[in-house]
Amino acid sequence: MPDESPLLRSLRAAIAAAPGDVPLRLHFAELLLAEGRNDEAVTEAAVALQHAPGDEAARALMVRAMGAPAPGPAPAPAPAPPEESEGPAPFDWAAAEQEVGDLVGPRFVESGTESGTESGSQSGTGSGIEEPLTADGSGDPGDASAWDVDAPGSVRLADVGGMQEVKDRLEAAFLAPMRNPELRKLYGKSLRGGLLLYGPPGCGKTFIARAVAGELGASFMSISLSDILDMYIGTSEKNVHDIFETARRQAPCVVFLDELDALGAKRSRTHHSGLRNVVNQLLTELDGINGAENEGVFVLAATNVPWDVDLALRRPGRLDRTLLVLPPDGPAREAILRYHLRERPIESVDLGKLVKATEDFSGADLAHLCETAAESALLDSARTGTVRMINMKDLLGAAKQLRPSSESWFASARNVAMFANDGGMYDDLVAYLKKKRKL
Repeated sequence: MPDESPLLRSLRAAIAAAPGDVPLRLHFAELLLAEGRNDEAVTEAAVALQHAPGDEAARALMVRAMGAPAPGPAPAPAPAPPEESEGPAPFDWAAAEQEVGDLVGPRFVESGTESGTESGSQSGTGSGIEEPLTADGSGDPGDASAWDVDAPGSVRLADVGGMQEVKDRLEAAFLAPMRNPELRKLYGKSLRGGLLLYGPPGCGKTFIARAVAGELGASFMSISLSDILDMYIGTSEKNVHDIFETARRQAPCVVFLDELDALGAKRSRTHHSGLRNVVNQLLTELDGINGAENEGVFVLAATNVPWDVDLALRRPGRLDRTLLVLPPDGPAREAILRYHLRERPIESVDLGKLVKATEDFSGADLAHLCETAAESALLDSARTGTVRMINMKDLLGAAKQLRPSSESWFASARNVAMFANDGGMYDDLVAYLKKKRKL
């Protein structure tokens, strides 16, 4: 532009070279706003929000550029040492809603039936958590390790929205024996265990694993194939051994093996000797020495394709229990939608209607639905120059655009359930498919 300053021209060229640089784009938008070029500033802020949907600085800049009313004054906080401000204060949506309460509807509306609880919130109670003990009860977790070990978290099964059948099975088959040491001693039950979670992608298997660790008051280690594989011979096997050694020092500890089909693929189908050796080492570590070394180590694994997992990993004493994790049910979908809409500007959202429109959606699908609806409202606000709330039209429109990602998984699982259900391994999957009339 001929009337543009050299600084703005330079920044425009820099943004063209690095379009994903959100701080640079916001600085450019601030300069445009200072020169009174509000429409261009709104456009830059909208693009920034596409790259970083939750960026508070971008939100605040867009609000200022559109001339939206500033939030009312908040009560003065207790005196504190002054700190230098880094950019504009984030826009207070709650205060803005109170200010325009007579002009816009409520965030949520009832659909004729009582709404579910907000059990899907990922904020735990944070109470009653004991410090991790070593297997000998000394309370010293051992030396620091190269492997990341999360301290006992506050996430509990109560924080998982809905999915009551999954919780009941976890309680009966896995958690109850671990919580009752007297009964465990009476019946000779070892303080160890293995559980394989399987089901469509994006349905919360990792979150459930963290909730199990929280229920047990145990440390948590999340392991994937990239953490283990190494280009040098023998190093991958050593990594597997070091992971379990760390877990034993930090016991009680939950070791979560993500994407087990990649880490423990069937050796008969694996042509790379390194991967076969990794599976062999994993089997050795799961067994422990004389069956006692893994006391206090709970192994949880997750996979989308359990039929590709080496059968030796699933024999008794290893990952001998399986649990099917299905797409969230109605109460779970409501809790997930509430969680992903909690900080977005919405009005008159009928969660009951939205839950019915998202049958078979995974948790990841629901998060993407909320992102898509927010993007629609944002772009509309940028085009019209007037900030508006996310409404049911945006959300239902997004639901119509998206297809449940679990559909392709069930298409493959159906063949396994029909022709490869040896020993009743997938009876729970067969029962679900018959219930949904997909078998």
